[in-house]
Amino acid sequence: MNFCSQCGARVALRIPAGDNVPRYVCDACGTIHYQNPKLVVGCVPEYEGAIVLCRRGIEPRRGYWTVPAGFMENGETLQQAAARESQEEALIDVAVGSLLCIAHALYANQVHVFFRGRMRSASFGAGVESLETKLVRTEDIPWSELAFPSTDFALRCYLEDPTGEGTDCRFTEVARRL
Repeated sequence: MNFCSQCGARVALRIPAGDNVPRYVCDACGTIHYQNPKLVVGCVPEYEGAIVLCRRGIEPRRGYWTVPAGFMENGETLQQAAARESQEEALIDVAVGSLLCIAHALYANQVHVFFRGRMRSASFGAGVESLETKLVRTEDIPWSELAFPSTDFALRCYLEDPTGEGTDCRFTEVARRL
């Protein structure tokens, strides 16, 4: 960051009074510009014992498989974001269920939140960010072709407890790549 979004003056990276973390501070107007993690939200959409996977059509990890997920937008809940991403990436109408897992992607300054999801119909397809989508049985998950460690973690959590009746939400910190 070079300039203040409030007044346009140059900012400096320093520790503000009463803080302990370097932040971009505008010396002209005093605005402190906080940088916080971004939320990535998705779900594992299930239909009659199978789940929908999306082959990514965008970077990063174009061509690899993932569950529908993406950045949360302002003005929406976590569940609304998971449903929207499912519609955008896989053209599915999903009932977002219980919280499945949370993965801390510290390397990317992101928190990934996944829910269980139940497709309301067998209808699905490739949205604009997907090359293709497919409904797979859990034994056919392409583990070596998954896009992100958080996708791997979410799918393993789902396999351990697909209904959400057995375990609580799980947490992990994920590495940069699988």
